[in-house]
Amino acid sequence: QLVETGGGLVQAGESLRLSCTASGSGFGVYSIAWFRQAPGKEREGVACVKSSGSAEYANSVKGRFTIARANAKNTVYLSMNDLKPEATAVYSCAAQVDVSLSPSCSFPTFDSADLWGQGTQVIVSS
Repeated sequence: QLVETGGGLVQAGESLRLSCTASGSGFGVYSIAWFRQAPGKEREGVACVKSSGSAEYANSVKGRFTIARANAKNTVYLSMNDLKPEATAVYSCAAQVDVSLSPSCSFPTFDSADLWGQGTQVIVSS
């Protein structure tokens, strides 16, 4: 089970840190991804991190968002800085066992993720 927390209402330019916490054991073998879905839009990948710690970001958030994992806490964080109104969305995390030999995670591979969270709402006002 994955639980996301940390969403809320902020003004443009402010920051938020989201958490994705997993229950159970073996967290370290999972790749984790953050996705977001705005009203009327398709779900899009935001950031992902492999079990190795290697991370990838959507072009729209590079330099402003950081994904980091804390395996001892069964948690992956998404730190979001300089938020823009277009970041308003429900943010969800997904987890899948990392069996890929690729050094990079890939958002499409999470279509068959083992676990999904229920999401947390982020609203950025202008």
